[in-house]
Amino acid sequence: MKSLNSSNHIVFKEYSLSDHSGIFMNMKELIHSEQSEFQRIDIFDTKDFGRVFALDGVTMTRESDEFIYHEMIAHVPLFLHKNPERILVIGGGDGGTVREVLKHPQVKEVIMCEIDKAVVDNAIKYLPQTSCNLNDKRVTLVYDDGAKFIRKFKDYFDVILIDSTDPTEGQGGLLFTEEFYKNCYDALKEDGVFSAETEDPFIHVDWMKLAFKRIKKVFNYTNLYMGFVPQYIPGTWTWTFASKQTHHIMDFEPEKIKNFSEELKYYNEEIHIASFALPNFVKKIIE
Repeated sequence: MKSLNSSNHIVFKEYSLSDHSGIFMNMKELIHSEQSEFQRIDIFDTKDFGRVFALDGVTMTRESDEFIYHEMIAHVPLFLHKNPERILVIGGGDGGTVREVLKHPQVKEVIMCEIDKAVVDNAIKYLPQTSCNLNDKRVTLVYDDGAKFIRKFKDYFDVILIDSTDPTEGQGGLLFTEEFYKNCYDALKEDGVFSAETEDPFIHVDWMKLAFKRIKKVFNYTNLYMGFVPQYIPGTWTWTFASKQTHHIMDFEPEKIKNFSEELKYYNEEIHIASFALPNFVKKIIE
């Protein structure tokens, strides 16, 4: 993040496109800023987007529209599993993915593995809308490297969700390796399903292509799906759904989704179906 005073505003500038272009948001107030062991954490209020949470100068979540990303990463795989009881979330320190997971009444256990305790502590303190269910009795918080933590489990989870930050060649890239995806495969039960954020098809297209290729190499069934996520440049995002058994993406129960009608703001049965309909240019990328 780069902040400066301009016309009596504190400006948050995010250079996610290149060194020459990006986005900016005027801050109403800088709520909190610190350098943790792993990254810089900034939390600030804005007029248009509510409270914004950023890591190393990149927006992670904002109150106005965070529900889209969190609903898509959680509900697509959970509605495609017949009885999701044990869930692992790797990353997701803001708590939004856990919040959505716990809307499913079958869920009995959620483990969230986040490498940076400071992220979780600040989310609980400053992002109550997003982190509201992290104190649920079904939730266990683990502070560890997800790439190492996953190795402890074999045939245990019904659903694994990878809610990671953007990949880098260093620490961030460990959740995008073929070895990591293989360990996730091993940690799932035989009927287990998996979903990972796999970046966007414009700016991070190389990472998206690489992640999908590696997941497809490991899992028996793999399918990319997309959603409209305005909080992330360029506004279009992808996730990759995978399963150990042959699993059709339309093998879900619409009535179950309808029962969630008051709980969900974005995801519904039409969105579920449409999210797997890929534009031609995206199909070419992952072919």
